[in-house]
Amino acid sequence: TQQAKTLIEEALDGKIEQLFQSFDEQPLASASIAQVHTATTLEGEAVVVKVVRPEISKLITRDIKLMYTLAKLFNKHPLAKKIRPVEVVGEFEAIITNELDMRIEATHCDKIRHNFKQSELLYIPKVYHHLSRTNVLTTERIYGTPVGEIDKLKANNIDMKRLAEQGVIIFFTQVFKHNFFHADMHPGNIFVAPNGQYIAVDFGIVGTLNTSDKHYLAENLLAFFNRDYRRVAELHVASGWVPETTRIDEFESAIRTVCEPIFEKP
Repeated sequence: TQQAKTLIEEALDGKIEQLFQSFDEQPLASASIAQVHTATTLEGEAVVVKVVRPEISKLITRDIKLMYTLAKLFNKHPLAKKIRPVEVVGEFEAIITNELDMRIEATHCDKIRHNFKQSELLYIPKVYHHLSRTNVLTTERIYGTPVGEIDKLKANNIDMKRLAEQGVIIFFTQVFKHNFFHADMHPGNIFVAPNGQYIAVDFGIVGTLNTSDKHYLAENLLAFFNRDYRRVAELHVASGWVPETTRIDEFESAIRTVCEPIFEKP
């Protein structure tokens, strides 16, 4: 904790007492790359301060080096052509390197906040840029129920059907309208406000799609909803998402086996 305070002071060039009205030394949350502390700005606004762990960059560099070594060894296996291990490690390296730079996360957060500024669908916390640097990110503190706590949401009289529908609308809006989407949407990053509005946090990983991928994704979704599994199989081959040698009839049967039980659920 003292180390986190020192890192913040060095990054923001000042003492904690000069930077914040109050600062909770006990972390609110702790993850592999960073830890989060609650604080209050000099203006009295509640914020969270995310601090990147000091040694994490060296550890990640070491681990990625090992992953490349293993990927190159696996490259000799017949399955390597399909899995492309070296490319997978390369993509992972690019994503995790971005995650270590809080300035990148800050710009992601700003962009998605701007995209939903006129919308009641999704709330994105504000970034405090004057209290953020490469290894420190300060954002508005949000209050809500983690989306995975179903019983608590029901106890708070949240309309679950509306929540489900709005979740789909938010996803489609980000992917097909904005073409800029939160790509780390696990339950730990999604909250529900007391009024039922979604709140998203943690924008280290975002995604975009080219026109071709958006087209194939839309076509696939329509085919899925129409239970046209042959069309789904054909689209996967046409888009290059599966090898062109894939037998359509066998693939269609496999997709049907996976998807049909889903449609039987409420």
